[in-house]
Amino acid sequence: MHNIPNTENFVRLFSYFSSKKDRTVEKLSSIYKDSNKLKEAFEVLFDKKFLNSIYGKKILIKPNWVRHSINDSDNICLRANNDLLLAILDILLKQNPKEIVVGDAPLNTCDWEQMITPSFVDKINKLGKNHNITISIVDFRRVTFNTKLNKQKKDRRSLSNYTIFDLEKKSFLEPISKKSNSGFRVTNYNPDRLKESHKLGTHKYCITNDLFESDIIISIPKIKTHEKTGITCALKNLVGINGDKDFLPHHRVGGIGLGGDCYPGMNILRRFSEYFRDQANRNIGSKPYPIWIRLSDILWKLSNPKNVHQIAAAWYGNDTTWRMVMDLNLIALFGKKDGTISNNPQRNIFTITDGIIGGQGNGPLHPSPLPFGFLAFSNSSTLNDICMAHLMGFNLKKL
Repeated sequence: MHNIPNTENFVRLFSYFSSKKDRTVEKLSSIYKDSNKLKEAFEVLFDKKFLNSIYGKKILIKPNWVRHSINDSDNICLRANNDLLLAILDILLKQNPKEIVVGDAPLNTCDWEQMITPSFVDKINKLGKNHNITISIVDFRRVTFNTKLNKQKKDRRSLSNYTIFDLEKKSFLEPISKKSNSGFRVTNYNPDRLKESHKLGTHKYCITNDLFESDIIISIPKIKTHEKTGITCALKNLVGINGDKDFLPHHRVGGIGLGGDCYPGMNILRRFSEYFRDQANRNIGSKPYPIWIRLSDILWKLSNPKNVHQIAAAWYGNDTTWRMVMDLNLIALFGKKDGTISNNPQRNIFTITDGIIGGQGNGPLHPSPLPFGFLAFSNSSTLNDICMAHLMGFNLKKL
């Protein structure tokens, strides 16, 4: 049993529209460029208690930096908006924190320099200099992969920057684990490494030490639909504190009929397609990689898949991803740097949800703009996501 302090949990909303005619992508996206309008919301959302708690503290800001932009609309509906982040930083810096770290672990295929542009970095550095407070921008990833060059870069950051955190039997994955091989998979990552990290009684994550060294975590998710969890917001956003995707189970190989949760039923062609995908992922960065990928794709197409059949387990029967998300939230709130779970919260976690323009449809990586028109602030990730799910029209009993 974990002891939650007897404080009132809240979700506060600030709306930027008064009628439906104001809820257009064009009108709402313009708010991001108006720092005064952004700060107007935070004057309402932030109370004195929160602002006073910033003084002298080390702050970890965890934005949603999942991937660089591919489509024109990605700048407004894929990630937490950069101008919004700058407005938040400006307010926080006025409260004299000790230090601020802004970091995330996006996809291994994300082009960090394209996503975090030099002009954006310059603006952040200027803010820090003006307030004489250090702001560090950190890419938490240990491994990256250039798909065009088929080139993998390992050990980008020293393992000394992380804590290998084993939840053991406390993991939400334990009920679906087996002793030798639980069949856990991440679609484009080496299955053998995942096998080492997650099995019955063992559930390891590679957590950035910036989490454990911070007094306050401020999560800034973009509210979107998610192919594996229904929505992605406060809870899902904390997955980025893990610096190596090989520690993150997203599904179990095989269909329901074979004991997995990748797709419904069982199909021999799909199972062989998964096998070839495993072979490809064991050869990332080598010449056989594209050959195995091609074979996997061919077999998957020959299996005549429907919308519910996705090799990435993007369907409502996925029973793995949510468990991994809950594990990381357990670590974020109760985890200690010595790798143990305390009975009491070790840090405060706040969420600022970017809902001015949300993401709908094929989320989280290929969403379409959703003119929501609000910002939200909460001290409870769970309560925040319950409210966001209601706003998006989801049936909570089905999530």
